[in-house]
Amino acid sequence: MSFWGLPWRVVLDWDLSTSLPGSSLGSASSRSMNGLEAASPSLMANSSLGTADQCVQETWLQNVFFASFYLLSFLLAFVGNALALWLFIQDRRSGTPANVFLMHLAMADLSCVLVLPMRFVYHFSGNHWPFGEIPCRLTGFLFYLNMYASIYFLTCISADRFLAIVHPVKSLKLRRPLYAHLACAFLWVVVAMAMAPLLVSPQTVETNHTVICLQLYREKASHHALMSLAVAFTFPFVTTVTCYLLIIRSLQQGPRVEKRLRNKAVRMIAMVLTIFLVCFVPYHVHRFVYVLHFHSSGASCTAQHALALGNRITSCLTSLNGVLDPIIYFFVAEKFRNTLCNLLSGKRLSGPPPSFEGKTNESSLSARSEL
Repeated sequence: MSFWGLPWRVVLDWDLSTSLPGSSLGSASSRSMNGLEAASPSLMANSSLGTADQCVQETWLQNVFFASFYLLSFLLAFVGNALALWLFIQDRRSGTPANVFLMHLAMADLSCVLVLPMRFVYHFSGNHWPFGEIPCRLTGFLFYLNMYASIYFLTCISADRFLAIVHPVKSLKLRRPLYAHLACAFLWVVVAMAMAPLLVSPQTVETNHTVICLQLYREKASHHALMSLAVAFTFPFVTTVTCYLLIIRSLQQGPRVEKRLRNKAVRMIAMVLTIFLVCFVPYHVHRFVYVLHFHSSGASCTAQHALALGNRITSCLTSLNGVLDPIIYFFVAEKFRNTLCNLLSGKRLSGPPPSFEGKTNESSLSARSEL
């Protein structure tokens, strides 16, 4: 059975039936990726991508910008998420669902950090992919795996906060670490299966002695991708926004919650929604426009260049997720912040870091020590 039978198979915004451009972009007679495997790839790729490169080729300044962006993102995201993951793992006294989701979120971010240096080299080399076919597939696989895993783990965190604050007593049996681990395992499997076609389909072509990794801004997505793209992002985004709106309403109506805790919850909500609005919303909105118009027969070279540049910029923004997530841990989770400050100031921990989350699940004030 084909992997494309999955409910949101075009999470990666790629269709194995999508054709590479022919002599003119968007031609209905273009050969498919499946045909690329059987045919001689060099002849077709050289003629098709040679035309495309005239419109979408990055300039020297753009390559410098993208290379610098990925290098800085790598340094910040690696340090922040490595520290966060270590602290969450060391916090063995706390087994709350929120901790479980945060730990897996840090793992997802680290999986993307590992491929950012390859993107840096790609732009530093002037749009040349020197690593070969397999690393190209793995880069695309890990990039989208991180992005959608992060989106769904952020959604799980919002749902957990909703249950802990709005329905603290009724959710006691549901909010268990075991269930959180099972939910995370299920999400990893589903997202990995949705990304799996990137590991089995050709992703590199050579033109003018330059190797291009198609997964890096060269996606040739068909209109069939639109529905799956909408489902993959719209569901978690709407769920997250709904949960936080209900939390805000509950905090405003609940006189038992002190003002400091209410402000802390609002800050957390603002940060999570900022991550969605900065990192994920621009990418998915632009992908709709890109898929609809890039291969249009009436698209001019200038329009194609603008769409391709927007595709690269919004793709860059998604990698900021790995940089911003540790900021959530630092400014919202008080005990995480204290432990991190102790480490940075040179204070040695005599034992495991203090629990980030107290056992406050039995009251609506469970947000007191939970993110």
